[in-house]
Amino acid sequence: QVQLAESGGGLVQTGDSLRLSCAASGRTFSKHAMAWFRQAPGKEREFVASISWSALTTYYADSVKGRFSISKDNVKYTMYLQMNDLKPEDTAVYYCAAKTFYYSDAVPDTPTEFDSWGQGTQVTVSS
Repeated sequence: QVQLAESGGGLVQTGDSLRLSCAASGRTFSKHAMAWFRQAPGKEREFVASISWSALTTYYADSVKGRFSISKDNVKYTMYLQMNDLKPEDTAVYYCAAKTFYYSDAVPDTPTEFDSWGQGTQVTVSS
């Protein structure tokens, strides 16, 4: 497992942008597939975006495709989620997750596949 810490959440208005960061411990960051999930009150945790260990492959939920962009910096041991054109329905706690030592480009999109999680960061989008 790896320790993860999210940051960058906040309160914004519809149409604004935010960039979330997920800092990882240790020097094995480049060996992990990573993902962002989110959970709104009363709802299940849902997949947002993922990126393979090599950063060559990315996946997005249909609800964020074209608005969000995931990336990872293997030198800074940090993953990012650039969120543009935010909508009230994007309001949730955002979690970063790692599937450690996973070298396939077919990154899963279910929470149970990931073995490390951050504590979450709140994103609130007002209308």
